[in-house]
Amino acid sequence: MLQGPYSSLDRDRPLIRVPFTSFAVPNYLPSISSAISGVPERYIWRSCIGLHSAPRFLVSAAYFSFYRGRFSSRPPELLLSVLNLICSLTENTGLLLLTYVSSTETYNVHKYGFIVFVGSSLLHMLITCRLWTVIRRHYVHPELRLFLFHVGCFLSAAYFFRRHNQSCESGVYTLFSLSEYLLVFSNMAFHMTAFWDFGSKEVIVATPPEDKRY
Repeated sequence: MLQGPYSSLDRDRPLIRVPFTSFAVPNYLPSISSAISGVPERYIWRSCIGLHSAPRFLVSAAYFSFYRGRFSSRPPELLLSVLNLICSLTENTGLLLLTYVSSTETYNVHKYGFIVFVGSSLLHMLITCRLWTVIRRHYVHPELRLFLFHVGCFLSAAYFFRRHNQSCESGVYTLFSLSEYLLVFSNMAFHMTAFWDFGSKEVIVATPPEDKRY
């Protein structure tokens, strides 16, 4: 009986051994969408965003009322105030959209909600810095520093996300997630400046006086 150059034992012997984990790309930090996609994290996040959305709309109206009184005799700044209000309302709406429609449910809706949120946020911050530059001349206010930091975080997140999708390098998605976290934190810090602007004000809920006839 003739035998080939390899016996049955040689044919079953593996030539190369590669651990399965070598084919996976390590990631050390989940994105926000991944972190809140599970249960109960999803519902906790949605509840928090829903509860604080009303104050955000209220602050947007308060800022517009302040700008309208301040720039009543300056049409260019008054027009910017109206645009700033629209951007603020759109930003909050985009945040609600991407919060209540997760990426695992309807990815396109979640993606466009994120684009609306980030785009409106950047434009809102830019206009705010312009208006406060007019109010406080020759003063580098904290809003400008936060805006520049926010832009840097956005550019970093966009760069790492594109690089991850193109080459899927190890650790790149972690850098994207870190940039995304910093992007959200800088947005929160920018809106926290309302604490300084309206620190001496009060929120009053009242009913109009009734006309009584005797």
